[in-house]
Amino acid sequence: MFSRELSIRTTRRTEMIDVTTQVSDAIRESGMDEGLCVVYVPHTTAGIMINEGADPAVARDIADRLEALVPWSAGYAHLEGNAAAHIKSCMVGSSVTVAVREGRMALGTWQSIFFCEFDGPRSRRLQVHLIEG
Repeated sequence: MFSRELSIRTTRRTEMIDVTTQVSDAIRESGMDEGLCVVYVPHTTAGIMINEGADPAVARDIADRLEALVPWSAGYAHLEGNAAAHIKSCMVGSSVTVAVREGRMALGTWQSIFFCEFDGPRSRRLQVHLIEG
């Protein structure tokens, strides 16, 4: 197994950052030809998703809709004040798995991998684990 940790610096409370290139670079660095790529976010107020990367409006629409569904201030019990970020993280998820074929992620034509910040700005980590097979 090959693992790589990526550092991400977010600049806004809610932010969708395309990390496809960084994940692809890790796969290329590993030399793996076939297998699985697991991208994992070890944070409770951030997530990871696969969605359309060709039009940046899609990520913006997703962030806006999540904010409408889970507004920042809504009388939450969590005393730290970031309950909305925890809820959004649960909705998006903390990992994605992508097949690797011929040394490249088998993403669809329009798909990209996004790091989803819900409690920024912060310094974050993103783990890439490659399982050859």
